[in-house]
Amino acid sequence: MRGRRLLGSPVLWVGLFFAALLLRMDALQPVLQLVFPGVEPVIYSRASFLALFLSQLELVAVASLAASLIGVALAVFVTRPAGRDFRAMINALATVGQTFPPAAVLAIAVPMVGFGGLEGVSSGVREAAEGMGLSVWQRLRDVELPLAAPIILAGIRVSVTIAIGTATIGSTVGALTLGTPIFDGLVANKLPFVLEGAVLVALFAIFTDMLFARLERWLRPEAG
Repeated sequence: MRGRRLLGSPVLWVGLFFAALLLRMDALQPVLQLVFPGVEPVIYSRASFLALFLSQLELVAVASLAASLIGVALAVFVTRPAGRDFRAMINALATVGQTFPPAAVLAIAVPMVGFGGLEGVSSGVREAAEGMGLSVWQRLRDVELPLAAPIILAGIRVSVTIAIGTATIGSTVGALTLGTPIFDGLVANKLPFVLEGAVLVALFAIFTDMLFARLERWLRPEAG
């Protein structure tokens, strides 16, 4: 039963299709030559698609990890009594951050990763935890963060998706990503390169979003 469910999982098939294109995009050469006659070469070859993906994955991972850590840390701070007066300032800084593309991930992550999640924990639960004699740190670690985890993860899911797009655009300033074939194709007027890069970026984003969706369902109490 589990094997049948796995085989029917869209995540598996999207992941396999994505991996196949990363490793063997050249298998589509005959088809692309028919669709784009006269374009040579039809397969982007200045760097392997796997190398471009790994480079972009590194950029996305570093940016998303930094944004998530900062976002959660600030959320914890402004939802504590000592930091409540700073919430308006943090919100203002996050809004300003949206004007800078590299900071867009942080701008989305700060309000979405933590504020709503931690504040969604009911006062009754907080009071019960306090009545049990839990310290402030224990209440945060054992009660508030676990209950807020699905909402926090939803914010991280959004920020990672934005990071994928931001990293792709980074190819315009020399970063090696899956956006590199797109911009090289635009410069050289080679539509196949543009399509190859665009399809891989889309699959990267879709596959990542699917993984986060599965993780969110697993974290929600009703999923158990």
